[in-house]
Formats: sequence, structure tokens, C-alpha cells
Amino acid sequence: MIKQVDPDLVYNPNLTISEGGIYPWSRMADNTDSWHMRLVTAVADHYNFSVRKPLGQLKADQLKIILYGAGTNRFRVKYVGAGGREAGYYNARFEGVVPNLERRYKETESDYIRREIDKYLRELPCEVCKGKRLKPEALSVTIKGKNIMDITQLSIKDTITWIQNLNKSSNESDGLSNNEKIIVKQVLKEIITRLDFLIAVGLDYLSLNRTARTLSGGEAQRIRLASQIGTGLSGVLYVLDEPSIGLHQRDNQKLIDTLKDLRELGNTVLVVEHDETTINQADYVIDIGPKAGEHGGNVIATGTPEDIRKNYNSITGEYLSGRKKITKENIRAKAKKVSKNNGSEGDNHIQEGLFISLKNVKHRNLKGINVSFPLGKFICITGVSGSGKSSLLNETLYPALASEIYGSNIKPGKFESLTGLEYIDKVVDIDQSPIGRTPRSNPATYTGVFTPIRELFSKTRESRERGYSPGRFSFNVKRGRCENCQGDGLIKIEMQFLPDVYVPCEVCKGKRYNRETLQIDFSGKNISEVLDMTVEQALEFFRKIPQIQKKLQTLNDVGLSYIKLGQSATTLSGGEAQRVKLASELSKRGTGKTVYILDEPTTGLHFYDIENLLVVLHSLVLKGNTVIVIEHNLDVIKTADWIIDLGPEGGDKGGKIIAEGTPRGITRLKSSYTGQWLGKVL
Repeated sequence: MIKQVDPDLVYNPNLTISEGGIYPWSRMADNTDSWHMRLVTAVADHYNFSVRKPLGQLKADQLKIILYGAGTNRFRVKYVGAGGREAGYYNARFEGVVPNLERRYKETESDYIRREIDKYLRELPCEVCKGKRLKPEALSVTIKGKNIMDITQLSIKDTITWIQNLNKSSNESDGLSNNEKIIVKQVLKEIITRLDFLIAVGLDYLSLNRTARTLSGGEAQRIRLASQIGTGLSGVLYVLDEPSIGLHQRDNQKLIDTLKDLRELGNTVLVVEHDETTINQADYVIDIGPKAGEHGGNVIATGTPEDIRKNYNSITGEYLSGRKKITKENIRAKAKKVSKNNGSEGDNHIQEGLFISLKNVKHRNLKGINVSFPLGKFICITGVSGSGKSSLLNETLYPALASEIYGSNIKPGKFESLTGLEYIDKVVDIDQSPIGRTPRSNPATYTGVFTPIRELFSKTRESRERGYSPGRFSFNVKRGRCENCQGDGLIKIEMQFLPDVYVPCEVCKGKRYNRETLQIDFSGKNISEVLDMTVEQALEFFRKIPQIQKKLQTLNDVGLSYIKLGQSATTLSGGEAQRVKLASELSKRGTGKTVYILDEPTTGLHFYDIENLLVVLHSLVLKGNTVIVIEHNLDVIKTADWIIDLGPEGGDKGGKIIAEGTPRGITRLKSSYTGQWLGKVL
């Protein structure tokens, strides 16, 4: 694969050049007197087209000149001297968008420029080897009609079948002779053994040439686990962090059996896990809590799963024993209360009977499926690992909606048509990526609650006497912040080949602000002390200030009462970051026509946290919005209004719609693995 500029990512066919239709030129498109726009206008005049004509309406050869340049041809361009006076003419070449971006990407030493140009790059197959990586001489060596690259493109399951068939007699000229079968016997045995390890951890759908960076965290962890099984070591302590991430319930038992095999070899396996099936089959459980943050950190219960179930102090035990259950009725009742708290009970019947539909989706392993998403509903996309869920939702539907609604240049997967756009006005992808990458980013700034807090401090009597504006209490601008750490409260120490280390600022002692700013207080607390409050404490402190109280209430509603307002974004887990984003969305006044997209939002969440998450998601639906999630967790799936189940298997044997309907309806379909497991919990 070679990184190249993808022409489809650099322009919008519905816009003109002067409207910013060429994305890398959009900032200079407004300035018709700039050298660049004068050159482009000269090129347009020469080839008889206008910079005010939509790019999609240009002739193919005209668009090609804009994208790839005009070769050695020169164009007479008028240039302006000092003071705006015309200084003369210059005969200039026109490089074209694509060559210009590729040249600058190779030549620049600026990380910022590289990141900017990266938006327009895509990994495309090498034109010489067509993505096969090897020379023709190496590819000419075949066994039973397949070269080495043909084999690596097969799924692990199909590779084993092909290898097992090598020992069968064959009339093919490039089959194995009897002598060759004897020679390779031990080699084939070793290959099959290693592939069996990968199948044992539920990865039979992966192809052997799958690049490491495209693997999910759970897949990468299970590959490392498979490599350990083959070593046959004993006396080893294995530590795994949620290995069941991304795994369908059908394949979960395979993973648990693999962990048990490691135990039987004389090893100790320590697993951080929230999956009920895994916990129930553990030899020993350590339950930490009772809740999160400042309310956690204690060992609540230890012992066998049965001991945990009997412990009434353990929230985990409450759910394992069935004393506490997640039901759709309870979730909806709590969701109505949350909607009411946020001043908008909404009406999810507005979207009744309306759909957004994708026709003939053929991206990756999807087999030309036609799929409709009912609006105003909580929708779950289910299916075994590798069945095409992410290909459908993250790589096709979201980019297609973002492109149509926002003019995004994210290229969607291959599909024929998209209908129902007129019924929605916004699409939001709420993932588990950090809300910021520096200590300056925090829940208060992300949710917007910090703005009214700063305004409140600026209205105190002492602030007015000193002439302090809200900007004085921002740690992003000079005057009020500590200049030694520039408002971070921490000093970054670069460790060369090790991760960066942050230490408290010696001047402000981690308080972010200078001495003068910290002298201003509201109800006995300065701005730094407010940022050090938990959401729970701040909710009580600002209970009489509706504008602040409302935003804090949303953070409380999503189960984040324990985090601090000024807590660094770098210390939040993926699940916490996702819930901060949800809180931000919950506090906004919407039109009830938003589509929210989430990929496995329960990753890293306890039963208690899942219940809180579901309350928030259903409260968004009660406002008339549509929530679409990819999920394997049965507690989430059973509360869905509609399920789209893909499969039947992963990889090439997936990509079909196996079932569509309500949770109860899905359980009646024997062809659906999801339906079979769902039937056990309903």
C-alpha cells in the first residue's frame, strides 16, 4: 500500500472554487487578489471555465487540470506590488492540487502541515504490484493454483481448510508430490496448530494479511493471548484487561476455555472484566468499589462467584444474583425523569414511520444489502465479530450522512443510494476517544459549564472593582493564568523514547492561576477550588444558579458525579470521555432530528454504569432523536426498539442481514445467533 492523495477527498463537486470547493484552497478562496487565486483564475480563463462554476459541472479534462496541473504550460498572471499597485506580469506554471499536496507532504518538516495534508491522503494499492507486495518472480510460485499472497488473503478458517486439503491426492500440476508431503508434514502441523490457537480465541474471521493498526483493542489482545497458548509455559502470571471487548456471546465461551487452558498449564490468569459469563466461571473474584472515583477504591468482596452473589454490600453481587436487573421498563421510566430534568420531555412519535435507508451497500464484506433505520428509535446493530457491523455503521452510514449534512470529505463505503435525509438535520458520532489531549482540556470546558462559572466570578464585587472580565478566569489566555505552566497546572517533561511525564507546577502548585486571580472568591471558594470540586459537590454549591446547575445535572445524570470539574482529559477513561460527550449533547436544545452513532459504548462499563448509560441514550430517543449503536452486550440489546442482526458468520461468510425486528421478534429466528442468546435473557 502507498499513501497517495485521493482526488475524491480534495474537492466538493457541489461547490465552486471561489466558494472553497477545493478543500486545501478554502482559506484563500475568499481573497481574489491573492497570488494563488490570480493564478487559478488565469488557468480557468485559458481553458475556458469559470472559478464560479460548481466543480461537478466542469468537463472531465478541465477538472483533471485543476487536480493534476497543466504540465510545462505557463500562464500570464498579473501580480500586485507594495501598496496594492500592479507591478507587472509573471509567466507561471500551475502545479495542480494533487501534485502540490504530495510534494509538500514529502518536503515539509512541520508536523502540523503533515497532519493537515493527511486529511487528503488514503492508502491505495501500489500500481506496480497491485497491493500484493511481492515481485512477479515470487508470486509465480504456486501450490494448487495459489501463490503466497492468495493464501494470506483468506480468512484463518479458510486457510486451515486449504492446508488440510494439501494432503489429499490432486491432479493439479502444482500440487504436492508424495515426497513433498513427507517433507512438509511437520511444517503443516505447526501451521495448523498456530491457526487453531487463533480460532480458539474467536478470530477465525480475520485474514492473515490484516494490518495491525486496523485491529480493535480486543482483537489485538486476543492475538497476543493466542501466541502465549502456543508457548506451553507454566508458572506465568497473565494479566488481561477486558479481553471480551468486541466479542459476540457465541464466541465468548471459546475465549473463557482458552483462559482455563492457560490455568491448567499451571499459570495464574488475572482478568479485569465486566462480562457476566466470565465472572461466573472465575475461580476467585475480587470486587472493588463500592462505586467509582472518590466513592471507590475499597475491596468490597472476595471469594467465589457464589460468595459475591451472597454479599449484599457488593453492587456486582446485586446484579449477578438477579436482585438488581436492567429492564426496558425501568430504563424508560428513569429516562423520562432525565428528560424532564433537562427541561425537554420531547416527543419521539414525531418520527414515527419515518426511515433513513441505504440501498445496495457493498463495502468490504457487505453483500449488497438494503437496510432501513427507523427514526426516533433506539437501534442496535448486532452480529458475530467480523460480520460487517462497523463497515455498515462507521464506514458507510456515518460518512454518508456527514458528507450530505456537513459537506464532510470523509469518503463513505460503496453504496447505491441514501434516502430519508430530509427527516434529519444533524449526525453525531460519540466515540470513546479523549475529549482532549492536554491537561488543559477537562469536563468543565468540554460541556460548556466553565463559561457561566467564569462569568459568575467576573460579576463579584471585587472583580468589578479590579475590572476583571470573564477572560481573567480562563487558563487559556494571559493575565489570569500562571505563566510558568501556561494554565496547565502541570509541567510536561519529555522523556525522549518514553512517554511524557507531567509534574505539578512549582509556581502555582497545580492551581493554574496567578496569585491575583486566586484572591477573587465566590461563596468562600476561588476559581481553582471550584475546578477541584466533584460534580456532586459542585451541584450542591451552585444549586441556586440554574444556568450552571442544569449543565452539572447532565453530568450527574450520566453517572459522572464523582469526576472533578477540572480533571485533566488525559486521566479520563474511554467510557468516561464518552459519557462527558453524551452529557454535552444532553444539555443542548435539539430539534429532535439528530442521529447519534455509538460503537460498543459499554466497553469498560460495569452493570451499574451500563444502566446509567442506557438511561441517557433512551432519554435522547424520548426527545425524538435516533440512537444507533453497535453492541454485543445483551443488557443493551434487550432494551432496543429495533435490532439489525448481521452475519451469519464473520469475514467473507458475513455481510448479510440475518434478522430485523424487535428483541422478541429476533428470538424467534433460529438462524440468528443473537436471537438464540437473547432468548436466554428475555
